[in-house]
Amino acid sequence: MDTDYASPGPLTDLEGIAPAVLSGLGGGPVEICRPVRSLVLQPADAQQLGLSQDRFATNQMRPVRRLIEELVALLDRPLVEPRAPELRVVGTCRHFAVIACALLRRHGALSRARCGFATYFQPGQSLDHWVVEHWSAGDQRWVRTDPEILGGQFLDHAEDLLPGEFLSGVEAWAAYRNGEVDASTFGVYGTSNFGAAEIRGNLVKDLACLNKVEMLPWDEWGQMTAAYAGQTGPEYDQLLDTVAAMCVADDPVAIADLYAHEDLRVPPHLIC
Repeated sequence: MDTDYASPGPLTDLEGIAPAVLSGLGGGPVEICRPVRSLVLQPADAQQLGLSQDRFATNQMRPVRRLIEELVALLDRPLVEPRAPELRVVGTCRHFAVIACALLRRHGALSRARCGFATYFQPGQSLDHWVVEHWSAGDQRWVRTDPEILGGQFLDHAEDLLPGEFLSGVEAWAAYRNGEVDASTFGVYGTSNFGAAEIRGNLVKDLACLNKVEMLPWDEWGQMTAAYAGQTGPEYDQLLDTVAAMCVADDPVAIADLYAHEDLRVPPHLIC
């Protein structure tokens, strides 16, 4: 097990955040994740509330520290206190997952965000989504939690997703290449972006997550832009096959070595 997952990465570092803002967060992983649901507001919901256009800038923010600074600017109270929707940052499922990951790591929990596809939002579809997972020493497994819907009515076990309810980018690619899933059912809700290209993209983003670099859902680097356009060939897919195999094996050394590949590593200017 790579114990480094218990320490922050470049986007989950909370240095400089006032201790009072983070006070009250504790207990087990589920308790740490629970407040996150009232920290983020999806863009569509923000539009319905009529929030000013400048509020949507947080949707483009990568570092969790900056997101929490924005939350404090809206309401200087501990994060554990429930917030009215208009006092939340605008963001996507990625924001929920990465904030939860940062809070878990602050408490020394082995945790990581995962980019992939959820099967529980629309019947017959696997939709682009992010969750967080923490290592359970007692069960000797990664426990996946969806902080966006945790404590809500949508799924009564969002604290511990069942196998198959969420496929990481790694798992989705392996299943696609093995002929176990229909790639045309994998994509972004409300768009025409469905198919193998979406799985390729989420695999590369998932690899970055496993290296503690949790990018925005629409960030692209390496050959990702060409892959989304269908302009990559068998050689690139074979590289992704290698990535999937090493990540499924959860070998931290191999995962780090693969991430060093020029087509897979996030450029420094995107992280900053």
